Amino acid sequence: MQFTQEDKELLASKHITEEKIAEQLKNFETGFPYLKLEAAASVAKGILAPDDNAVAVYERCWENYKSEGKHILKFVPASGAASRMFKDLFAFVDAEYDVPTTAFEKKFFDEIRNFAFYNLLDEACRRNEGEGVEACVAAGKYKAVVRNLLLASGLNYGSLPKGLLKFHSYEGFVRTPLEEHLVEGALYAKGSTGKVNVHFTVSTEHKDLFAALVAEKKAEYETKYSTEYDITFSEQKPSTDTIAADMDNNPFRDNGKLLFRPGGHGALIENLNDLDYDVIFIKNIDNVVPDSLKADTVKYKQVIAGVLVSLQEKVFSYLRRLENKDYTSDDLKNMLSFLENELFCHSDEAAGYDDEALAAYLFRKFNRPMRVCGMVKNVGEPGGGPFLAYNQDGTVSLQILESSQVDMKDPAKKEMFEKGTHFNPVDLVCAVKNYKGEKFDLTKYVDKNTGFISYKSKSGKDLKALELPGLWNGAMSDWNTVFVEVPLSTFNPVKTVNDLLRPQHQK
Repeated sequence: MQFTQEDKELLASKHITEEKIAEQLKNFETGFPYLKLEAAASVAKGILAPDDNAVAVYERCWENYKSEGKHILKFVPASGAASRMFKDLFAFVDAEYDVPTTAFEKKFFDEIRNFAFYNLLDEACRRNEGEGVEACVAAGKYKAVVRNLLLASGLNYGSLPKGLLKFHSYEGFVRTPLEEHLVEGALYAKGSTGKVNVHFTVSTEHKDLFAALVAEKKAEYETKYSTEYDITFSEQKPSTDTIAADMDNNPFRDNGKLLFRPGGHGALIENLNDLDYDVIFIKNIDNVVPDSLKADTVKYKQVIAGVLVSLQEKVFSYLRRLENKDYTSDDLKNMLSFLENELFCHSDEAAGYDDEALAAYLFRKFNRPMRVCGMVKNVGEPGGGPFLAYNQDGTVSLQILESSQVDMKDPAKKEMFEKGTHFNPVDLVCAVKNYKGEKFDLTKYVDKNTGFISYKSKSGKDLKALELPGLWNGAMSDWNTVFVEVPLSTFNPVKTVNDLLRPQHQK
């Protein structure tokens, strides 16, 4: 295709090449292949379920690791706006009726006093309506209350990111998710120097608001938890935006200009790659609980971290022996057994390799980034699940897959996905350095065939949007991956505002 001078200037400003655009347009034409599945992962096949003794061992492993002066980071994707949390309330404001009618609307108003943001909302109503929430409700001014919650003239919650909303009430104060993550960091990610490193990925428009909240609260939490915080931010890079296409797979133009869209959370592999730490925890911004329920979260964060560092120690010892050719045929067989039975990566061909080929294969498979992912029992939440899937080199390994990556027209695959016993709550701990202490280039371990095409519209015209391989899906496809069962109590997402009324957010 021909690019105008204006197009070229836009591409240059985003650091996107014409070759990258051509590659993305080809993706629109060809689509993305479904992944070939071997089985859904389960406790019987691919998911560790440590007993109490093993849990205690892994907790000690993590405590020992932390004492060695390692650099640890808590990484929190936090750029998403909360607008989807309030979808039902936006619909109510636009509805033809004025009184709460749906079950969702009724619950919101019946329990409105239980929201941590109630006092702020009451103040906004008094300022803008001349009376508080209860008086507004008594007068039938339900929509006025919602507008004061959502719009810029009130709390502006419809446009703010989730991380800055008031989620939890305590005796005399309330906390945002950002603050809950700072508390979590102090409880399981504090290094031997007493420092806690926390990194939030944020949108450009909200970065100053995040920084202001950190400036306001940091010293308070440092005092309370006898720690020092190093809190940093990054934004999704313009170079990870993807071109939008029209229905004929040509670049979509809006008023003559090329239209780009954010590449989804998979773009954050670039942000992650810029950070220099030994171990990195990853958890979504909205998956937090009040202090009264944090015990399980802290315990199992330490467990999955203990699993990670104990496996890494063994992998590093194997890599050094392989590099120095310090092994026998039996040693290689033991290493292969470890790869297949503890890292859950296998190949039908490996057993037939001679020693030289087997050593090369083992070195290649061991010398990769590693992650351990917590998995909860499936309770019907939307999202991805754990599978044993085939890779492009013919090996089978553990992967986190979304429904879009599975051929739902194949009854066997559909049943495999729908009857999976476990669910991915985005609960990861990652090791991103090799056995020599050098950082891996994480962009080299992405499976580019695991993107996703969705259908949107702009200015009344249909378009195709391209999402990059998801951060914990295809962006980490070529990592060594291990799954560990963790309690459902560690998974408490807030997808709608009424989720904040669930018992786990009210204690």
